[in-house]
Amino acid sequence: MNNAVELTILMPCLNEAETIGTCVEKAMGFIKKNNIAGEVLVADNGSTDGSQGIAERLGARVVAIQERGYGSALMGGIANAMGKFIIMGDADDSYDFVNLEPFVEKLRMGYDLVMGNRFMGGIKKGAMPPLHKYLGNPVLSGIGRLFFKSPVRDFHCGLRGFSKEAFEKLDLQTTGMEFASEMVVKAVLFNLKVTEVPTTLSPDGRTRAPHLRSFRDGWRHLRFLLIFSPNWLFLYPGLLLILTGIIVNLLLLQGPRPFLGAYLGVHTMLYCSTAILAGTQSVFFSIFSKVFAINSGLVPENDRFIMSIRSFTLEKGIVVGLTLVITGIIITVYAFTLWEKTSFGQLDPAIMMRITIPAVTILTIGIQIIVSSFYLSILGLKSDMKHAVRKLSATD
Repeated sequence: MNNAVELTILMPCLNEAETIGTCVEKAMGFIKKNNIAGEVLVADNGSTDGSQGIAERLGARVVAIQERGYGSALMGGIANAMGKFIIMGDADDSYDFVNLEPFVEKLRMGYDLVMGNRFMGGIKKGAMPPLHKYLGNPVLSGIGRLFFKSPVRDFHCGLRGFSKEAFEKLDLQTTGMEFASEMVVKAVLFNLKVTEVPTTLSPDGRTRAPHLRSFRDGWRHLRFLLIFSPNWLFLYPGLLLILTGIIVNLLLLQGPRPFLGAYLGVHTMLYCSTAILAGTQSVFFSIFSKVFAINSGLVPENDRFIMSIRSFTLEKGIVVGLTLVITGIIITVYAFTLWEKTSFGQLDPAIMMRITIPAVTILTIGIQIIVSSFYLSILGLKSDMKHAVRKLSATD
């Protein structure tokens, strides 16, 4: 029976009695008009207004999803879908279930994920708040394209189609509104075929307030994009801090320098050294995050990254770290001898701080490298075990 169903039109539902009937009728009409072997599936997330009965009377199949959340409802619905292809859309009558031909055509052509683009297809008056239309969606979609080189220009369109086989590869984890972003991000990371088609957005037909909360859900989307991109969250800011700190400190080693009408001195060096330390830790966090994400299956394996990590052994990290620690100690000893020459009396802070600040910075970075190398080797144990299991399985 499952093989006979080509398309499932899936609608998550939570108290949508005002609009669920219209959505089901439109979706059923599309299936009939285009002579598609399909079904309309409603993933009900605990409605108490009779939405389930309305959908069933109009020919939809209803499954109850106990775990609350937009992502949970969709994942439960997808697990119960019988179609080879799935097109999902909200049950608030804002999405165009009548004109789904472009989605079906692209799916039949072999695309794994087909996103609707409301900015290409048209947003009717009152369908999207100005905050979302001119700021929220463009900014978050732009960040998604920048971070992940995604072709998608409307990251948060709720009307989208995908093959069930491709969806199962993604192993999505989020249960809230950020589920929409996770689907797009992972599709790109797993090198699936992704495209967009125009679709129209209309004002929803409900009299109650929508479930979406602009700032809360916007932050959750942004948080997800940042967490899934350790380069932008940790690596690039960390490298910027390190580079800025090193350049400024080198310029100030010989003495104060004028800058915009002020003189920068040892106090500036102190803050720049803090930037170097924070940047170094941030760079290591980016490496830890990538290793953890690969080990956990959150992102696909990156052969070049894995080879780089394996080439940087614990022993190499210890050698580099110890070299920096010894260098910091040598500079510290030099500062101590200068102090000894004054019979351990008072010193000129402006002179001594230019010696001790670099010494402490170099010493601390060396310790960070040693500790981080040990931690990275611990993370690598799981990766080595996983590869060993795969090799054993292949042999069997």
